[in-house]
Amino acid sequence: MKITRVEAIPYAIPYAKPLRFASGEVTVAEHVLVRVHTNEGVVGVADAPPRPFTYGETQAGVVAVIEQLFAPQVVGASLLEREVIINRLDRTVGNPVAKSAVDMAVWDALGRTLGLRVTDLLGGYTDRMRVSHMLGFDEPAAMVAEAERMRAVHGITTFKVKVGRRPFQLDTAVVRALREGLGDEVELYVDGNRGWSPAESARALHEMADLGLLFAEELCSADDVLGRRWLVGQCNLPFIADESAVTPADVTREILGGAATAVSIKTARTGFTYSQRVHHLAEGLGIEVVMGNQIDGQLGSVCTVAFGAAYRLTSQRAGELSNFLDMSDDLLTEPLEIRDGHLTVRPGPGLGVEIHPDKLARYRTDR
Repeated sequence: MKITRVEAIPYAIPYAKPLRFASGEVTVAEHVLVRVHTNEGVVGVADAPPRPFTYGETQAGVVAVIEQLFAPQVVGASLLEREVIINRLDRTVGNPVAKSAVDMAVWDALGRTLGLRVTDLLGGYTDRMRVSHMLGFDEPAAMVAEAERMRAVHGITTFKVKVGRRPFQLDTAVVRALREGLGDEVELYVDGNRGWSPAESARALHEMADLGLLFAEELCSADDVLGRRWLVGQCNLPFIADESAVTPADVTREILGGAATAVSIKTARTGFTYSQRVHHLAEGLGIEVVMGNQIDGQLGSVCTVAFGAAYRLTSQRAGELSNFLDMSDDLLTEPLEIRDGHLTVRPGPGLGVEIHPDKLARYRTDR
């Protein structure tokens, strides 16, 4: 089970519906497919979705760091030496998405070699998760219509609403329209992507106090240290640390420092190995966890549900698993399908997916 080669293949697939939010806009999935080859002919796969406006990584940067630094460090290692591999990757500062894709491809290769699903290797708690759909900036009527369509077609009843615009009343009006249009049985929470100040965040939460929100996420920047603590101290619902809590150490600082009371786990930035550590830390601290979305394609969503379904804590809440629906195409041979508001773990070994060679040839950008 030795690693013999690591590939980093850039590709680009347009979004049928771009996603707009406070820290950026995504119109094309400029991702990197990572493939880990072994001496037994097994190939593990994972997806790296660079987010330069959040973590500073670009598609070209992910390819470069994997080809020039990470591949030479992991070739020759056993698939069982996951701690060795992670420690070698950690010699390089930053690059969370690139590291995570290599890590998850190793886990996929291990599962394929052993004939076991990754979710069973991780914990095997259940085989599915409820789905939360992420709603980007738009007019209130359009966002209500999108949510209604997601409920009618896919059975989704949990929605994460992107907020963070100025004036903040633009977004509080949207959330109110969603509550009035969808009814009380639908779950709503908001994500500001650091778009507001602490004072604006407090005023917005006051205006939405009667709307029964589940969570508030990253309404203001964690760099506003005292303002963020002031805001979280008066917030009467769980406040999620997302991009401010990339590593387990970040999670510890944000929670113990009073800057958050819950955490989002994104396998795209912590892989499976570090996501395990964040999960165990959250369990020990007694905080809520949401499985987040990095505007993933189908392969990224497969990774998220594989991890989220592995544990009781991460499977309790709806996971952000549906934004692949906004893409114009994808790479998998068997597309994902959300049924009755749930996404199930794929049944095959590893991640249970295969990459369609013709689609990869069509969308890759390195040839």
